[in-house]
Amino acid sequence: MFLLYLIVNILIIGLFLYSKLLPYEERLTGTYKQAFSFFKSIFKPVLSLFSGIKPFQVGTGLSVDMTQILLLIILLVLNYFCI
Repeated sequence: MFLLYLIVNILIIGLFLYSKLLPYEERLTGTYKQAFSFFKSIFKPVLSLFSGIKPFQVGTGLSVDMTQILLLIILLVLNYFCI
């Protein structure tokens, strides 16, 4: 149970880093590029499952990607049940 809790927490941190570093993917080097590629191989297929969800409009010309938020909610719920 602790191992699942640890994995879910690593995935939550990985999702955060994936979302922040995605625009700068081509500028990553070495170990950071490998770590990013690892998380990209996990999150890209999962996020493509939710690709039908439209971004939520929060202002004029400003919207929030709901797929990453939905995945974060799922991971947080999993994290709660692992405790």
